[in-house]
Amino acid sequence: MTSPTSTATDLAADQALKAKHRAMWALGDYPAVATEVIADLGPTLVEACRIGPGDRVLDVAAGSGNVAVPAAATGARVIASDLTPELFDVGRRLAAEAGVEVEWAEGDAEALPYADRTFDVVASCVGVMFAPHHQAAADELVRVCRPGGRIGLVAWTPEGFIGQMFATMKPYVAPPPAGVQPPPLWGSEDHVRGLLGDRVVDVVAERRLLPVTRFATGAEFRDFFKARYGPTIAAYRQIADEPDRVAELDAALAALPDRFGGVREMGWEYLLLTARTAG
Repeated sequence: MTSPTSTATDLAADQALKAKHRAMWALGDYPAVATEVIADLGPTLVEACRIGPGDRVLDVAAGSGNVAVPAAATGARVIASDLTPELFDVGRRLAAEAGVEVEWAEGDAEALPYADRTFDVVASCVGVMFAPHHQAAADELVRVCRPGGRIGLVAWTPEGFIGQMFATMKPYVAPPPAGVQPPPLWGSEDHVRGLLGDRVVDVVAERRLLPVTRFATGAEFRDFFKARYGPTIAAYRQIADEPDRVAELDAALAALPDRFGGVREMGWEYLLLTARTAG
């Protein structure tokens, strides 16, 4: 039996973890990553989910609106939800430039502040994969989607470039708390099917490659992510007082593109998965 004390302790630990995640994603300039490197992923997911006029859409872990803005451009009614509202200012600007309306709302992917069966489409593009407790996040995706509605996900695969970037950084960061699962697991079809279970039907999953031509050298890639991408910035902060380890990580990240065809011909693998909720 769970005691009130242990419950309160667990809640406090979870709140601290979420605060840490929020702060991490507020570091650097994630919108630059979204617009300069992975911009094509949002429209790809919008198309795969067949989002159109009148659809009620929730973009979970929306960041600066990589899915929300192109979804709204189809005539859908879109809420962009994210744990890190510091990203919304750029999202609002991008929405205004596109001439579309998006509602921006702070929200935890593991405890979405919406009623059951609210949305026609629930989507997340390399976003919900970073929620620490995968089953809790998956349960929320299903809960807020209406029966027969669509769920659409894009996630980096464990074997692909970004999955291997996280594997490269892993020795340089503190181990995660108990129960926290690695984000790239969302790039495994079997893992996601297990999370969603028999609550979804018509699952379509495909591994694809995102062509990345933004960088001229491995060092340029490393320095871009070192300055702009929250998880990379956080990794370097943990070893800031260890110059030898900083140099090791610098070299490892700069060399990573060579394992994926060279920096000028990189393809970043991701899983695109869509499904309908049963019922």
